Amino acid sequence: MGLREEFEATGNWLFRRRGYLPLLLFPVLLIAVRGSDHPSADRQLDLAWEGVCLLLALIGLALRIATVGFVPRDTSGRSTGRQRAGSLNTSGFYSIVRHPLYLGNYLMWLGVALFPRSWWAPVIVSLVFWLYYERIMFAEEEFLRRTFGPVYTSWAAVTPAFLPRLTLWRRPGVRFCLLTVLRREHSSLLALIASLTALEVASDYVATGRLIIDPVWGTALGGTLVLCLAVRAAKHRTRLLHIEGR
Repeated sequence: MGLREEFEATGNWLFRRRGYLPLLLFPVLLIAVRGSDHPSADRQLDLAWEGVCLLLALIGLALRIATVGFVPRDTSGRSTGRQRAGSLNTSGFYSIVRHPLYLGNYLMWLGVALFPRSWWAPVIVSLVFWLYYERIMFAEEEFLRRTFGPVYTSWAAVTPAFLPRLTLWRRPGVRFCLLTVLRREHSSLLALIASLTALEVASDYVATGRLIIDPVWGTALGGTLVLCLAVRAAKHRTRLLHIEGR
């Protein structure tokens, strides 16, 4: 097997298991919490750092939401268990970057990795992310190249893979659909808030020796959990979140 075929095969294997990577990285972040210096007793300073990390992660989530909300059914960027696409996305955020969902993932990971206040945690997360997702992106692009031929190569020739070029922006061809976002991205929001809350609990335990949940993070986690349970119930027991063509 040549390197090109091997990279694609590895990328497809990782694509089907990409949801497990955060679970593998989270213990690394817990180690970072244990070895980091907890901030001073200044509550405002503590909240400011947490706010910066949360803001960065929410920017990543917002990018995913803005991408998913404008994507029609059966197009590139919508597959989950295998590579599939009936048409190629070249508008909206796909007009300025070829992998907007993975860019959103990285910003979310980076926000979480910065939370422990350890310099090496975001470095390790960034390296692992690149090694992992580089193969996935390669496999996706090989599939799109075979499926769409010159249409894909023309789009890829001017659209950067990971760093957006804002001057290329083209308006999406469909309207934003909030119900599609709720159906597809509620688990991303829950994973983000749960991860940050767990790191906050671990950080406080290292500093005080007590297992406590900060009221701010406890409220955020509780509210997010209620929202996600409601969305899951609507998704699996009703047709409220199923929109024709989305």
